[in-house]
Amino acid sequence: MHLQLEYRTQFGQNLWVNIRKSNGSYHALPMYTHDGIIWHVDIQSDSIPADADVMTYYYSVEQDGRILRTEWCLRPHRLNVSRPSISTSVITDAWADEPADLRLTGTLIPLFSLRSQRSFGIGDFGDLRRMVDWVSLTGQNVLQLLPINDTTASYSRADSYPYSCVSVFALHPVYIDLNALRRLPDNDVELRYEQLRSELNALPAVDYERVIRAKLQYLRQHFEAYGRQVLTTPDFRRFLTENASWLAPYAQYSTLRDCYQTPDFSSWPDHQTFDAADIGQLTNPRCKAYRDVSFWYYVQYLLDRQMCDAHEYARSHDVVLKGDIPIGVNRCSCDVWQRPGNFCIDGQAGAPPDDFSDDGQNWGFPTYNWDAMRVDNYRWWTDRLRHMSRYFDAYRIDHVLGFFRIWEIPVPVRSGLLGQFAPAQGFSTDELVSRGIRPETIRRTTCPALFGQSVKSPSTDCLFLHDHRNTDLLHPRILAHRTTAYTTLSADEQRAYDALYEDFFYHRNEDLWYDRAINRLPHLTRATRMLCCAEDLGMVPECVGRVMSRLGILSLEIESMPKQYGLRFGHTEQNPHRSVCVITSHDMPTLRQWWDDDADRARDYYANVLHQDGPAPHPLPADVADRIISRHVGSPSMICIISLQDWFATDETLRRKDFRAERINNPADPDNYWQYRMHIDLDTLVEHRHFNEHVRSLACRQQTR
Repeated sequence: MHLQLEYRTQFGQNLWVNIRKSNGSYHALPMYTHDGIIWHVDIQSDSIPADADVMTYYYSVEQDGRILRTEWCLRPHRLNVSRPSISTSVITDAWADEPADLRLTGTLIPLFSLRSQRSFGIGDFGDLRRMVDWVSLTGQNVLQLLPINDTTASYSRADSYPYSCVSVFALHPVYIDLNALRRLPDNDVELRYEQLRSELNALPAVDYERVIRAKLQYLRQHFEAYGRQVLTTPDFRRFLTENASWLAPYAQYSTLRDCYQTPDFSSWPDHQTFDAADIGQLTNPRCKAYRDVSFWYYVQYLLDRQMCDAHEYARSHDVVLKGDIPIGVNRCSCDVWQRPGNFCIDGQAGAPPDDFSDDGQNWGFPTYNWDAMRVDNYRWWTDRLRHMSRYFDAYRIDHVLGFFRIWEIPVPVRSGLLGQFAPAQGFSTDELVSRGIRPETIRRTTCPALFGQSVKSPSTDCLFLHDHRNTDLLHPRILAHRTTAYTTLSADEQRAYDALYEDFFYHRNEDLWYDRAINRLPHLTRATRMLCCAEDLGMVPECVGRVMSRLGILSLEIESMPKQYGLRFGHTEQNPHRSVCVITSHDMPTLRQWWDDDADRARDYYANVLHQDGPAPHPLPADVADRIISRHVGSPSMICIISLQDWFATDETLRRKDFRAERINNPADPDNYWQYRMHIDLDTLVEHRHFNEHVRSLACRQQTR
């Protein structure tokens, strides 16, 4: 049997599980952890009383040989699995004790935004180690990154979008630390690259196109010099064998993408679908197919070793690396090419209108064929999580609502206003009529069926949309109240429409969405021992909180985006313990930007949250930034994550002059260029004693030592 305990108290403490024996005494077994958060133990069957129908046990926390706390006083009888299933059971006691004293502080920064004196115009895995130094130096325990998977589709600035990966397994070549590699044999060539590195590293922002081309060119020359030697080593052969199921398809995909100069495999003259039978030749050094793709094996091997080293370095400094799982993949990705049955190519994932975009968001990702994924118990997801656990100890599920239902927009429609939740229980015409909508109104205000059609810009002035999978059913169109069609309704029909709209979006589908998520998400949470957090923002169904609580998934709490209806600002002091508290995310303006670009909101916050008299000061003073950060790090949330830009806001001599240059992403801009970089390098930052001590004083308020 296998027990997992998904909580921790403080670094330096240990956990034990105490199993009741037949004579009433308890047998204590030490538990083990890789990251200090998730503890586990393998329990042999002889530890279970032979005459026990159930197993009784409790947990205890120990430090320096002294028991600090036991669960005995809280739950004296923990009764679990029945004996017939003991040999095969996995028990996850998420938040068994829920220690309220566990409060960690961390920093959010995209890997590409890091800057050191030796980086190549972009943050890399070597810089990641230096960032760990700073996080540890300032008394923090968590470093959160954006996705680091390969997004290389066109070698253009569009590939800077880290949530549009071409492989959910492959690491991005742009993050290779060239300093960690052997020098090229030709000193003149090395000198030219050093000159280019110096030029790119001096830029205020990432020049993605030049960086990725330069790094791949360097790697090809490095492969020519040393690749054949590395490919014969036992360590590389082991890496290839263990990862062949995704690595061989990825290497072939990358080779064909470059050969045909497009990631759109449907337009390739051959290999339009992946043939699993090719893996044998692709991994056989004696075959031509292997020689054609081996460069990509080499690159992924180097990347894997560097990221694994950075991960171990973080663990040795008591820093938890937190990764990010995008909800979608590029529709021309290797994953879609290799497993087309897992995806609905005729749909595009997005989000309904929200604070980020009045028109909704269309990410362009294909939606998932969950029915096909269920056949093999969501193996693509579990394999993905297990691979990710090589590099991280915690992870954020991007747009967790997608596991309940996704906002699906037909191809080739662009407007998110014409999307609909999938799945959802639509209305029949008869039901609409019975609820007060006249048949002629339904005919007049229903948009023509969009799925499978070629209409690129259909009118959004409608009240109903055909269900994507069953055109006999209808969905209310999101924000239909703003349409001309709605104003033409009689008062009685408006009241009837309002009632069914409210029912459809907030009540009718709750049980359906709960059922979908509770059958999908456990496959993720049980796949690894990583701590699971989620981004649960947007139009959040009531069932989301119930599912996340049941599975021990941490919620995301943002003061400026409260989940309580009618509030402009949330109450950080009321945050649930099982949550991650942030001021801003990578999709939002930084603290300084929302304060100084929105005077009305700053005035409201200054008066009603900080309880200060007089006008809100502009630009944002460092001491006000201090107070805002202190409110967040002092919240009950288990983890508080502050973006690096917001840490900088607390020092008026250190922070960037142009705060607008600090924003990472603007979701309302589909062509956003993800190129933000730190304005000072990490080497200088680590030596900035006054600022670091100040950050440490703020960060340590979050942790009760």
